[in-house]
Amino acid sequence: MKLKILRIMAIITGLIGTTLFNRFLEGGALFMSLILICLLTSVFFTVKSLMNLKKNVEISKKMIKHINDSGSLGLGLGVMGSFIGLITAFDAIEATGGAEPSILAGGLKVALLSTLFGLFTYSISKLSVLILRIIQK
Repeated sequence: MKLKILRIMAIITGLIGTTLFNRFLEGGALFMSLILICLLTSVFFTVKSLMNLKKNVEISKKMIKHINDSGSLGLGLGVMGSFIGLITAFDAIEATGGAEPSILAGGLKVALLSTLFGLFTYSISKLSVLILRIIQK
């Protein structure tokens, strides 16, 4: 019974991991990587702030500013990635002389994926700041 559950969990994890990785690559590796760095930076500063919460409140407050900045940078990079995706799609349409749906859909997918990941990064950073401010009071 336990072995069956572990196998099912491994299959589900593999499918989700593969799907997320493919979406990551479809969104444009450069911008998605930069947004991922912003997300990891936000998580790092959140953990550092939690560790310094009782020791040094000033360091914890500085970390909140860093969390805000890295989340905002992730959002900005996501929006910039979406504009670049749209420009790429329009360039392809201009070069071919026609608006094929597959070309337009590819550019729009890049635009939406990078924006979505940027919004996710921003949301995680804002949620972290909210929780840290509640804990500090």
